[in-house]
Amino acid sequence: MQKDFIIALDQGTTSSRAIIYNKKAQPLFSRNREFTQYYPKPGWVEHDAEELFDSQLDVLKEIIELAAQDNKCTEAELAERIAALGITNQRESVVLWEKSSGKPVYHAIVWQCRRTSAICDKLIAEQKTDFFRDKTGLIIDAYFSATKIAWLLENVDGLRQRAENGEILAGTIDTWLIWKLSGGKAHVTDVTNASRTMLFNIHTLEWDDEILKLLNIPRCILPEVKDSSEVYCTTSKAVCGFEVPIASAIGDQQSALFGQGCFDEGSAKNTYGTGCFLLLNTGTKPVLSKHNLLTTIALGLNGRITYALEGSVFMGGAVIKWLRDEVELISTAHECDMLAESVPDANGAYLVPAFTGLASPYWDMYARGTLIGLTRGVKKAHICRAALEGIAFQVKDVIDCMIKDLGKPLESLKVDGGACVSDVMMQFQADLLKTSVIRPQNVETTALGAAFLAGLAVGFWKNTDELKACWKAQKIFKPSMSEEKREQCCLGWKKAVSRALDWEEAKQ
Repeated sequence: MQKDFIIALDQGTTSSRAIIYNKKAQPLFSRNREFTQYYPKPGWVEHDAEELFDSQLDVLKEIIELAAQDNKCTEAELAERIAALGITNQRESVVLWEKSSGKPVYHAIVWQCRRTSAICDKLIAEQKTDFFRDKTGLIIDAYFSATKIAWLLENVDGLRQRAENGEILAGTIDTWLIWKLSGGKAHVTDVTNASRTMLFNIHTLEWDDEILKLLNIPRCILPEVKDSSEVYCTTSKAVCGFEVPIASAIGDQQSALFGQGCFDEGSAKNTYGTGCFLLLNTGTKPVLSKHNLLTTIALGLNGRITYALEGSVFMGGAVIKWLRDEVELISTAHECDMLAESVPDANGAYLVPAFTGLASPYWDMYARGTLIGLTRGVKKAHICRAALEGIAFQVKDVIDCMIKDLGKPLESLKVDGGACVSDVMMQFQADLLKTSVIRPQNVETTALGAAFLAGLAVGFWKNTDELKACWKAQKIFKPSMSEEKREQCCLGWKKAVSRALDWEEAKQ
C-alpha cells in the first residue's frame, strides 16, 4: 500500500504530543496532553514514567483515529499508509525500570531537578571539570543524566545490586518510549540523547568506561547507541494496535535545529519551550567553548556526526506557566501577551526566573528566582512584560557567549517553540540582539525534525534538499530599539542577575 504519512511523537517536559504529517511536511492532525509535575522537595522535579508513556500512547491512538475518520477508512487501513514513526524528547531526564516487568523502579528524574547538586559539587571539588568537559563536551551540573542515575542507584533500596545483576535498564525518555512502544524489543538511544547524559564520549562515540567507573554506574544498564535516523524496531501491535517502523530518535533541541533546516555549518536556532535552547551547527568537528557553552552532538545521520555549540536556559515558557498556575496572575499565555503589549516597558522591573538555578553562561545551581526593581507604579502588566523580557534577556546572555566563541555575530536567528508566538517577546529579542529574528510558519519544528529524520530513514523523503523546500518564514522581526535604551536595559538585567546568584548557598 502507498505510504502517505509520517508520525512524530514529541514528548516534552510538561506534555506529550503526536502529529501526522503528509509528504509536503504539513501537519494534518495533532493532539497534545499534559501530565502531572511532581515537586516532592524544593528544587526536586519528577514525572511518573507510566503516566508519561500513557499520555504519549493516548495521543498517538487519537491521531490515528482522527486520520482514519478523515480518510474514511479503518484505523488498520490508515496504519498501513504510515511510512514510519519518529520520536523527539525532553533530554537529560532519566528512567530506570525492571527488565522483566517494564515497571519503573522510581519516578523519572527530570532535567530541571537539582537534587544531585551536592554530587556535582564534590566532582568539581575533586577537580573533575576538565575531565568531563574534554570527554563529554559538558559542564558538571545536576542538569545532566549521569548524577541522576548515580543518585537512584544509591538511594533506591537494593537497586544497585539488581542493576549489577542485569535486572535493571536505564535510559533517557526516548529509550523509555521505544522500549514501551516496541513491547520491550529494543533498548536503544541515539547519539544526541547519549551526548546529554554526561556519560558519553563525544569523540569515541561510546559510553565512557572511566566516567562509569568514577560514578559507579554499571555499563550493562545503558542502551545501545544508534544514529538519529535509522529503523530501530517496529511498534508492538499489542501495545499500539498497529506495527510501523520506529525510525528516528533525537533530543528535542537537536530535532528543532534539524526541523528549522539548519543543515549547514554556522546556522542557528533558539527554541522557546519549557526552557530555551540555542544551538549553532558547527559541522563535523566539536568546538569546545571558552565561555561556558556546551559542546554537543547535533545529529547522527548516515553514519556521519554533526556537532553543535549549545546554550541552555532552564526557565523559558515555564515562566509563563508559573504566572498562570502558581501565581495565578493570568489565565492563559495569550493574556500574558496582551498585558505585556499594553505597556511600553516593564517600568523598571526585572524578573530573573532562576527557579531551578541558572544555566549558560552562569551555571549556578544555587541561584533562585528574583523579581526586583519594584515600585508602587509596577502593575500586573509590567510584571507580565518583565517575565517575557526575562526570557529574552537569558537568551541574549547565551548568544553573547556564542558570538565570543565564534568571533563574529550571528547573521540571523531562527526561532520556534510554543512561546515564540509572542510578538512582543520576539520584537524585544530582536532589539536586544541587534539582529533579525525569523519565525517559521510552522513553529512546532521540534516534532518536524523527528518526522524529517524518520522519513529519511525509510525513503519517504530523499534528501535534505527536498526538506529545505518545506521550510517557510512566517514573520521576520527586525531591531528597532535605540542603542542607549538597549544598554540601559541590559545594565539593569546584569544587576538583577547579580542579586539572584548564590542565593540558596547563602541561605544555607
